[in-house]
Amino acid sequence: MKAQIKKGVLEIFVLAMLSKGDSYGYKIMSDLLIHIEMSESTLYPILRRLEEAGELSTYNELYQGRNRKYYRITLKGKRHLAEFIKEWEDIRKIYDILIK
Repeated sequence: MKAQIKKGVLEIFVLAMLSKGDSYGYKIMSDLLIHIEMSESTLYPILRRLEEAGELSTYNELYQGRNRKYYRITLKGKRHLAEFIKEWEDIRKIYDILIK
C-alpha cells in the first residue's frame, strides 16, 4: 500500500510541475530533484502512464539538431490534479484532528 501511495503522489507531483508549463524529460527530472530524490527509471514510466491515461500529451521540437519530446498537461490531467488537491484538503483536516 505504501508503494501505491508513493506512486500516486509522484504522479500528482509530475502533473503539478507540468501545470506550470510544458517541459521535457531531463528538465522535469532536474526540477523534481530539487524537491525529491527520483531516478529516470522512475520518472519515465510515470510519464508514460500519465500519457496513456490521457493526462499528458506530447509533441516534438527540434533542439540543436535533435528531436526533443515535450510533455503537456491535458484538461483531464488538470482535473485529476484539482481533484487530488481537494481530496488532500479533506485528508489534511482529518490529520489535523488526529494530531491535536
